[in-house]
Amino acid sequence: MSQQAKVKFGIIGAGNIGKVHCKTISKLKDVAEIAAITDVYRALAEERAAEDGIRKVYGTVDELLADGDIQAVVIGVPNKFHAPLAIQAMEAGKHVILEKPMGVNLEAAKEIVRTQRKTGKTIMIPHQMRWEAAAQALKQRIEQGELGRIYNAKAGLFRRKGIPGWGTWFTRSEISGGGPLIDIGVHMLDLSLYLMGNPKPVSVYGSTYAEFGPHKRGIGNWGTPNWEGSFDVEDLATALIKMEDGSTLSLEVSWAVHGGVENNGPFVHLMGTDGGASLRGKEGKIYKEQSGETIDSKVEAGDGKENPRIPMYKHFIECLELGTVPISNAMTGYTNNLILDAIYRSSQSGNEVKLDWTI
Repeated sequence: MSQQAKVKFGIIGAGNIGKVHCKTISKLKDVAEIAAITDVYRALAEERAAEDGIRKVYGTVDELLADGDIQAVVIGVPNKFHAPLAIQAMEAGKHVILEKPMGVNLEAAKEIVRTQRKTGKTIMIPHQMRWEAAAQALKQRIEQGELGRIYNAKAGLFRRKGIPGWGTWFTRSEISGGGPLIDIGVHMLDLSLYLMGNPKPVSVYGSTYAEFGPHKRGIGNWGTPNWEGSFDVEDLATALIKMEDGSTLSLEVSWAVHGGVENNGPFVHLMGTDGGASLRGKEGKIYKEQSGETIDSKVEAGDGKENPRIPMYKHFIECLELGTVPISNAMTGYTNNLILDAIYRSSQSGNEVKLDWTI
């Protein structure tokens, strides 16, 4: 891109995740810049602006969206406000990077999809785990046919002590939409479906549990606790997801669980007719059989030190240039929300939930 063609971003939300996005965009000076920032706490927006050299601080979202220099906005606010702000931004003519989960619930996700279709604006859900070097390298080998048909997958993310901001919006279902399932589980769900080739989910059976949070155990270091607040979400979720092509995905996620360090962190295991694969953290492996002998090989993906958000942002900017659809778009976000909603409903009813794709 030329210097004149830089994409100018507006940041909505100057908290922890907003800071992450600011730091990422600041490393893409040749193709992007932050034109303005806003937050309901103006002092926080001004602090972030001073740190990252952002020239404009707006007092309201309306003012930021009225800025004609801004082409795209990054929305990093509590889940409840994702849909209203994304819809407002697209209707104001802005492209959108919208933090996960796309919607606080299924209806919110539907409204985002409807607006995207109506406005034609580009929207991307920044699932940075897709852009880890090992994940990209593994995806390439899967597309080359090394695993054959993937018929089963298992994915999850466990934390020994990782409940974020107890008593804040993280642990209040009205604002967050749920606990670890919608917070970190959505990443593992998204990554697994991507690696599996985006099969169409058709039914879900799931269960959720709250064994740590109500007793103020398992507290992590993300966010500042509010001990006068409340906890009405799950702290562990498990589910079996069946696809139209007959394949299955089992998902297990928890903010807090009794387990050894070897069980902590994200993982994906893929089982194919011609081979298997695994991702654990930043390392990938392929499992094959040749002449009756088992063969394990490492997925070569460089040193794994590159910030995955850098290629993710480059992909978004390229999509704006070419008019193409991001790999994590409104429909992949909707798919995730559809499954999350079904897991919660299945846990409540104790029954399998058939997925309704009506938007």
